[in-house]
Amino acid sequence: MLGFGPVAENGTLFSTLPPLSLYIHIPWCVRKCPYCDFNSHEAKGAAPERRYIDALISDLDHSLPKIWGRRVYSVFFGGGTPSLFSANAIDEILAAVRARVTLDVEAEITLEANPGTFEAEKFRGYRDAGVNRLSIGIQSFNDKHLQALGRIHNSGEAQRAIEIAQANFDNINLDVMFALPGTEANQTLVECKRDIDTALSFGTNHLSVYHLTLEANTLFHRFPPKLPDDETAADMQEMITQKLVDAGYGHYETSAYAKLGQECRHNLNYWRFGDYLGIGAGAHGKISFADRVTREARFKQPNTFMDNAAVGAAIQEEKTVSRAELPFEFMLNALRLTNGFAASLFTERTGLPITAISRQLDDAEARGLIARDVKHIQPTAKGQLFLNDLLEMFLPETAAHKR
Repeated sequence: MLGFGPVAENGTLFSTLPPLSLYIHIPWCVRKCPYCDFNSHEAKGAAPERRYIDALISDLDHSLPKIWGRRVYSVFFGGGTPSLFSANAIDEILAAVRARVTLDVEAEITLEANPGTFEAEKFRGYRDAGVNRLSIGIQSFNDKHLQALGRIHNSGEAQRAIEIAQANFDNINLDVMFALPGTEANQTLVECKRDIDTALSFGTNHLSVYHLTLEANTLFHRFPPKLPDDETAADMQEMITQKLVDAGYGHYETSAYAKLGQECRHNLNYWRFGDYLGIGAGAHGKISFADRVTREARFKQPNTFMDNAAVGAAIQEEKTVSRAELPFEFMLNALRLTNGFAASLFTERTGLPITAISRQLDDAEARGLIARDVKHIQPTAKGQLFLNDLLEMFLPETAAHKR
């Protein structure tokens, strides 16, 4: 059993609350990609900007009592395709945020964008609205792989989108995928290398490189495409990591690479088990209070969300994370960081002593999955390779017994 130790006499877990981020979900896209398991919906005509903005602001208004007095250090517009919304819409949303919360003067404000929605004037408008970081869903620079992935852009549009972004923003992430299907043949190691070389040629300060996985509730899961075999995919992963590290990018999270000091602050807050308020259709949130940690989820279907948000009832599910679940919840995030975490962070973010997981840490170290000392814990190369096995060691015993 986990030995948690006593909670303070006044019932508090935390003397200091974690940093707080804000996530804003825009659920519409031009076309649903067959691999996508995010809460995204094909827009039938123009997205209802006005109604959705009103719903977001109402959702934020009704969430304010949970975060009174707390500073927001990052904002992230995710989707869907947030770049379907006009610059004026993003400006109005951010103005509403600034009017209601204390937004840090150096807050990182990210907007996800897809190449098929790029217009130079629109992106100047995003910058003027306060967006200071773009994350562009490139996925590949190979037209046959883009077609197989159901993307609405081609390689030329992808490269033009990056050029437009670089004319307006200094802080840019490119999303790239590997182990891809093709219209005629699967991605080869040479084709994967070409994609990485092209991405590197733009010199952006951040790259996110994802292994294509067949997620449940996707078209690819129902009708699986033929993919490169595991050995080829492993060779791709090894090549990608080596090329990016050689090019000066730090491999700081499972799929994330950044130049020195350019890590995504919003995502780092997730991985360090920080807090985040999520507003919008299907958005999730994690909020800590002095005596508990809560998780919440909004209604997924956009019309249902908008109807409920208008009357202050956007949340579909809300739960308190039990003390038995906190170690796994923390590790699920923190062990994705290749350099690991300070041992003190576990207590700071869970309210539990590190001795609560002594047995699990001992077992993980004995199996060569983590390296640690009194101050620091990190996954080994083996632990990164077998991350799911490592994480399972921290499941609550009742959940572990059910597996």
